[in-house]
Amino acid sequence: MFTPVIKGTSNVIVHTPSLVRHGSKPEREIQKDPSLLDKILGNLRSYEEAVAYPPNQVFIGNLRPSGLLGFEGPWYKSAVSDAKRFGSSGEIMPEDEFYGWLKISDEYELVLLEEGFLSDLKFKLEHHPLLTANDLKRLGNGVSEALIEEKISSAHAIPLYIEKTKLIGCMLGGHEEDHNLIAEILLENLCNKASGLVAMRHALKSFDINPEQIDYLIGCDEEAVGDRYQRGGGNMAKSIAELAGCVNASGSDIKSFCCAPTHAVVVAASLVQSGLYNEVLVIGGGCMAKLGMKYAGHLKHKMPILEDQMGAIAILVGRDDGKSPVIRLDAVGKHNIAAGSSAQAIYRSLVVDPLERIGKRILDVDKYAVEMHNPEVTEPNGNGNVPRTNYRTIAGMAVLKGEMAKEKIPDFEISYGMPGFSPTQGHIAAAIPFLVHAREMIMNQEIKNAMFVAKGSLFLGKMTKLSDGMSFLIEKNKGVKVG
Repeated sequence: MFTPVIKGTSNVIVHTPSLVRHGSKPEREIQKDPSLLDKILGNLRSYEEAVAYPPNQVFIGNLRPSGLLGFEGPWYKSAVSDAKRFGSSGEIMPEDEFYGWLKISDEYELVLLEEGFLSDLKFKLEHHPLLTANDLKRLGNGVSEALIEEKISSAHAIPLYIEKTKLIGCMLGGHEEDHNLIAEILLENLCNKASGLVAMRHALKSFDINPEQIDYLIGCDEEAVGDRYQRGGGNMAKSIAELAGCVNASGSDIKSFCCAPTHAVVVAASLVQSGLYNEVLVIGGGCMAKLGMKYAGHLKHKMPILEDQMGAIAILVGRDDGKSPVIRLDAVGKHNIAAGSSAQAIYRSLVVDPLERIGKRILDVDKYAVEMHNPEVTEPNGNGNVPRTNYRTIAGMAVLKGEMAKEKIPDFEISYGMPGFSPTQGHIAAAIPFLVHAREMIMNQEIKNAMFVAKGSLFLGKMTKLSDGMSFLIEKNKGVKVG
């Protein structure tokens, strides 16, 4: 038996304000009321504002989550003075560069970029630390603006803009008779692939893992890659792995709404512990469909639309190296079908039961990561402070078990949790963003362990009324390779 560890993690943000109009909610509402587009375009952030936004600096690892407590709210009015584009293993990418990565990820000539824009972009991308000579070659030479306008007028392509209204390209559909291959869906999938590729390359580069060392990849995104005969039957993990140079790897995708990344980490750790694979990479790209999902609340409160960006994650799980945090597979929590859907039942199965199996109490865990949705995104739309609600539920369980006094419940969020800081795409926000911090904090001896607790809304697919949930615990490595 081999001990699985978290060898590295990457968090990436791609800032794509000009794509907000293609998010599922804005697109539907703009069709009903075309004047809404101007209101949305008038409330989008600049790239500089996105980089200086405190939760974004936390997401890429330049600030600890607790650092948000030092900023006066609202956070969108409290810029980080020394904000940086790059973190220790990630970045916040501007949308013009992201269009280049879209083109690099395009295997079927579906992305057309205007030749002048592409020429300028190539010069800019040459300096990116992750880009290769082959990537630059894949960008091609671009096409004329006239051809782009012709394709858009044919109704089989959708426009691509920068700076809100400057047309620089278009996305083509894949098949005129297949709704699953229309331009909108293919753009969603390609955004996922391109952002996932950036996160994967950051993880491999930052933690000195050669792509050839990766044995298996697990995708955990929210897209459905497929055609009319097998909707959602595709394999995003393997498509990203190809461009990352993981020539010795295979892979597959895990689907479970928001809960998928936690399932993926547990499966990856199991593959390593069994001895089947040495190095497994979990990858989750961004979700374009959720851009601007809560725009109405932001417009109502006269604040910028904060869902103008996509998050992406990459997690390296491998055999014990004697230093990286260990994944405790004897302390995995799962939401059994018989568990019920009440918050108390879910947290009993995800937190209390796995901890009791290894002789630990709730308060023996230094930090809990739950659904780390940024409350500044959710509260204006009436969805509340999601992390706070979850922390109070865990705290309530600790009170019921006699581990703490009821008066201490309000303190639990800060002592054992953290403020929400993640882009609000379900699979990205569900506990996993804290892994960047937890790994560093454990290795720096700031904390001994951390528990990651995710939930999923299976009922959204109309196939079941069940919820889902999964949790895992990581802890300090004892410094001796096992297995």
